[in-house]
Amino acid sequence: MNDFNFLAAKPVWVKGRETEKNLSLSFKIVFNVIEGADLLLRVTASTIYRLFVNDELAGYGPARAAHKFYRVDEINLEQYIKKGVNIVIIEVAGYNVNSYYLLDQPAFLQAELVDGGKIVAYTSEKCDGIESRILSERLQKVQRYSFQRPFIECYDLGTEYGEWKSRADILPNTLEICVTEDKKLIGRKINLPCFDEISVQKQMSNGRVSYNHIPENYVRDRSLTQISETLKGYAQQELVAHISDEIQEMKFDTINENTINITKDYSMLLEKDSFTIVDFGTNRSGFIGLNVVCTEDCTLYLLFDEILVAKDVDFKRMDCCNVVRYELKVGEYNLLTFEPYVLKFLKLIAKNGSCTIGKMVIKQYITDLKLKANFTSQNPKLNSIYNAAIETFKHNTVDLYMDCPSRERAGWLCDSFFIGRAEYVLTGKSIIERNFLENFLLAEKFDHLPDGMLPMCYPSDHNDGVFIPNWALWFIVELEEYQNRSKDHELVQAFKEKVYNLINYFKPFLNELGLIEKLPGWVFVEWSKANDLVQDVNFPTNMLFAGALETAGRLYGDNDLIQQGENIRRTINKLSFDGEFYIDNAVRVDGKLELSNERTEVCQYYAFFFNIATPNSHKKLFETLLNDFGPSRKINNKHPEIYFANSFIGNYLRLDILSRYGYGKKVLEDISGYFYVMSQKTGTLWEHDAEVASCDHGFTSVVTYWLLKHVDEID
Repeated sequence: MNDFNFLAAKPVWVKGRETEKNLSLSFKIVFNVIEGADLLLRVTASTIYRLFVNDELAGYGPARAAHKFYRVDEINLEQYIKKGVNIVIIEVAGYNVNSYYLLDQPAFLQAELVDGGKIVAYTSEKCDGIESRILSERLQKVQRYSFQRPFIECYDLGTEYGEWKSRADILPNTLEICVTEDKKLIGRKINLPCFDEISVQKQMSNGRVSYNHIPENYVRDRSLTQISETLKGYAQQELVAHISDEIQEMKFDTINENTINITKDYSMLLEKDSFTIVDFGTNRSGFIGLNVVCTEDCTLYLLFDEILVAKDVDFKRMDCCNVVRYELKVGEYNLLTFEPYVLKFLKLIAKNGSCTIGKMVIKQYITDLKLKANFTSQNPKLNSIYNAAIETFKHNTVDLYMDCPSRERAGWLCDSFFIGRAEYVLTGKSIIERNFLENFLLAEKFDHLPDGMLPMCYPSDHNDGVFIPNWALWFIVELEEYQNRSKDHELVQAFKEKVYNLINYFKPFLNELGLIEKLPGWVFVEWSKANDLVQDVNFPTNMLFAGALETAGRLYGDNDLIQQGENIRRTINKLSFDGEFYIDNAVRVDGKLELSNERTEVCQYYAFFFNIATPNSHKKLFETLLNDFGPSRKINNKHPEIYFANSFIGNYLRLDILSRYGYGKKVLEDISGYFYVMSQKTGTLWEHDAEVASCDHGFTSVVTYWLLKHVDEID
């Protein structure tokens, strides 16, 4: 498949360095506009590019694709160009490490600038009309940002970087550029991202910083300590900067906690060895931008997070290194992080010198999908939740469905099942979902995974061989809903072989009762006690398996699969239901299966979601779930013997079950109980039911689906 062609451009990189880790290059096009220019830039790259036109951010990408495929962006430059001399800068980071976010593939840039069909400049061995240089200002041998994402940003900036970007006569091409192998090119197929600018709102506190306070134990997560061929990066002994240790050796003494509103023309002096914390109002996803004036050399640190912990920014809260460091010489700088991050709070630290901070913004990196849905009600709590869900959706659908735009930026299955509902109800389309699913189809194989298994998130590299078999089953369930929404029967039929290969993967694990037993991999039910009860026979997993089999049977007209699913349903009801609740698992003891008698809230929801139980077949259990369970149960603790569900996915299954059976007012009541605090605290919705881990998680946007469905039932 190659459904896109450049007119002249070839993929290029600096010779012999295509697989070098964390190497950044900058490509520069200078051209003159007299009048009537119709300029279009076609561009793709590995690993990631950003585009400036006359020092204004105009592009970032490309949209992600399967291994060995590259999506091409076509960017109209009309709004950015001016009469006279124009400068286009394309910066490319070649990360060359495995991650959940970006693929480990050799670095290159392929781009051409066209004026009304006439080529102005293009990448080739000679790079006609294009100059290039290595961005040595971005330090190369630094630590990873997280287990799931590549490198942090650490800069040593002088005047050369700014001059290269802004002056037409500076720094000629000195690199030996070579053409790399041809790429399989496909179109972007979705809207280009939105780069709206959000200004900082408040200064929260400030104080003094001191250094060389050696902690009793450094916090060093696996992204720092487990570097190998399984988790690629630079080992600790190779690092030219050990940023996470540097911050842990600092001591902060708060002097002032008076909140100050920040206006657009506000500037602050950040004195030598001082810090300040500012607030952007709600969680934002994008690039951190600062105007900085240094009258003396200084080191500027940016620490950021979604929440405050003990009134401070904990940069390592999610096992991330939420830090960007700039070494700055005397001069003025317009700084913009290369990578997108998520933050509500930003902590700025000036070391060894002072600087003046002017403009502070988040240049958003979010979807530009036009929303057709509109939700208004007399209930301010539900309005707040809806708005938070919209923000969360925009942050997590910029090029595919993501779990979160912070720690991972990964395209997870199961999460995608829920986001798919949100995209359709909000936009009337499923174009991002198609891109997301298409990536799984385009991949010829998935290295490091068993035959037939789908990766738990993709595009990503799973060098450690970890997979979630449950998430692959959710893929089948999503496929049917996608077909019903989009009427895209062609894509669904194209998946037939992959679906059957996946089903065949599970056959060796079927026991004498036809149930899955001793399933390998990361067997995942939800973030709760249920995840401790996944062996040997896990009933929620078998409920999901039955649902996936029946779904595949309907999609491909296979009555045998439907019958197999029905048989599993009957067996589960015979074994798992104890007359009051469903039991989560059974273990093999001396050759016989014995029930654990452990029961979780989420197991009951799996049963009703996959029609193992219905309100008619299990009336008493349904009434118990309806009346005794929900967001208030952690307060009244009814049925303490039943382990609590968590946000993902138990609370969402509950909402869908109640909605399915016509309890709209209860759905709205539960939504308010689960999500209002989140919407008020961060303006986004969270991964868990408490402020741990990500506070901006894509699957949560599905609450818009239920809010819009039941809006007429609001009191």
